[in-house]
Amino acid sequence: MDLSALETPCLVLDRGKLEKNIASINQRMATLGVNLRPHGKTAKNIDIVKMALDGQPGDITVSTLKEADYYFSHGIIDMVYAVGVAPVKLDHIAGLIKKGANITILLDSIEQAKFAAAKAQEHGLTLPVLIEIDCDGHRSGVTLDDPLLVEIGRLLHRENGVTLEGVLTHAGGSYQCQSVDEIRAIAETERHTAVACSEVLRQNGLPCPIVSVGSTPTANFAEDLAGVTEVRAGVYMFYDLVMAGLGVCKENDIAISVLTSVIGHQKRKNWVITDAGWMALSRDRGTASQKVDQGYGTVWTLKGDPLEDLIVSATNQEHGIISDRSGGALAWDSFAIGSMVRILPNHACATAAMYDRYYVTDGSTEITDVWHRVNGW
Repeated sequence: MDLSALETPCLVLDRGKLEKNIASINQRMATLGVNLRPHGKTAKNIDIVKMALDGQPGDITVSTLKEADYYFSHGIIDMVYAVGVAPVKLDHIAGLIKKGANITILLDSIEQAKFAAAKAQEHGLTLPVLIEIDCDGHRSGVTLDDPLLVEIGRLLHRENGVTLEGVLTHAGGSYQCQSVDEIRAIAETERHTAVACSEVLRQNGLPCPIVSVGSTPTANFAEDLAGVTEVRAGVYMFYDLVMAGLGVCKENDIAISVLTSVIGHQKRKNWVITDAGWMALSRDRGTASQKVDQGYGTVWTLKGDPLEDLIVSATNQEHGIISDRSGGALAWDSFAIGSMVRILPNHACATAAMYDRYYVTDGSTEITDVWHRVNGW
């Protein structure tokens, strides 16, 4: 079957680029001497995650319990649920553990630690716990100088039902960097903060076997991971325009795209109208703050060749508007009604979230496989 026969919009995955991206990070982690715990939230598919686990211990990261259910049903046992835990999710987590899963939860407060311990005792279980560390002010977590770090550690160490497994941080600030040198600096801040927090816990007589760090930018540019036991990353499998804008990858490394049909022309406005709006591409405008604003995505041919300076400049729910970023005239013969183009996404995770499957290609327009995704929470 050929891409040109598909009903649009749909999600296309270039297997060759996927394999190259995965192999590159796996080799990098091997060189730095640290295990990779791939994040399943980007792929949401077992075929891809199995590729990512090649040569790795076999442990993954998840961001939803739907992912945890799905990956466990495909034989993956060890997972870190890397979102601060809420009370309503603990019965679900306990159910997975009773079936044989090893689910480690994340928290950054005394309140979370107390309700996790109480729920675990109710189920007759012991929940492994990581303390979330704030290394860059990006989001959640306990800072290095906050006494709360040791307070939480002591509670987890003494309470029945929970056990302190270590610390986890995410350098989300790396997504706002303006240069590769800035990413390298954030990677070192990420490493230093997590390791320093582990040392504080140990100095207070508390165990800290796991020191977990990770983001796709810092995984690509960290120069030293001494003291770190594992790196988490997910977007590296596909990459996207935000990663390209950061200098983490090239546009040609991006493995996924949205296939869309031309459904109209507005020649007086110099617009091509497609059937991929913000529902198909997502509203993520992550490149807007970068040196080059890529709109809602860059435009490539059906065969996968770039159409220079063409972007999706605006969207409605089911309509995308393609225009020339510099205002140049469009080559209308290249956009016949019913013809197809491919759009590279700003944010791979957000764009893929609306689709239930990948149409896998070998770099051409021939579909070689169909891989299904798991969505929702």
